[in-house]
Amino acid sequence: MELGLQGKTALITGGSKGIGLACARAFLAEGARVALLSRSQANLDAATAALDGGERVVTVAANLVDADAAKDGIRRAEQALGPADVLVNSAGAARRYLPEELTAAAWHAAMDAKYFTYIHAMDAVLPGMAARGRGVVVNIIGMGGKVATPIHLPGGAANAALMLATAGLATVYAPKGIRIAGINPGSTLTDRVKEGLAVEARLRGISPEEALVQGQAKVPLRRYAAPEDIARLAVFLASDQASYLTGAIIPMDGGANPVI
Repeated sequence: MELGLQGKTALITGGSKGIGLACARAFLAEGARVALLSRSQANLDAATAALDGGERVVTVAANLVDADAAKDGIRRAEQALGPADVLVNSAGAARRYLPEELTAAAWHAAMDAKYFTYIHAMDAVLPGMAARGRGVVVNIIGMGGKVATPIHLPGGAANAALMLATAGLATVYAPKGIRIAGINPGSTLTDRVKEGLAVEARLRGISPEEALVQGQAKVPLRRYAAPEDIARLAVFLASDQASYLTGAIIPMDGGANPVI
């Protein structure tokens, strides 16, 4: 299927590892130019080496928790590659906590890490897209916003807020030629999920390896997602093949939560 992304500019927050890095690889395979945004220059350097995309890859170190830093990071990315055709938000994942470890600071940290990083990036890129009359935003959110789990309550709350913001902004910006959609991955084999497995193992008194085996057994497809699974959908949503899709939040959890 021809996705029509050749020569497009895709900005990917959290693009230095995990799902974000898989998205970068998928966009490059379609011929797009890619800007990776992350807090860590060291992680960005490692990602650049892994991607080997030459001049089609640029990196921008920026702390997206800060609104001004996010605007500056987006500005620098667009100066390097041209105006953004696509924004993929995959930055920031809230820490897991045992219930007895929850504090007010944990709830604030989760909103900063997941919700505001996405909001700040969208605030920085949407005015330009609106002025040009085109653009796509794909938010990688997470099933934790629909299904409460004891070790992911602050992060789940941030995800729920982000789902509402995604649907609402999609309605606002659709008349301006912009599509905004979300993907809700279930457990995906990234470093962050491995950290979550370690917390779950502590809660249940088992090993992380046992937690992984038992967790995957509960998924009808009998495995957790690979980052590449999520990236393939992100690339499709960003393409003209999905030109009539906006405001949708698409679950991608292997059938683990059979809800409407």
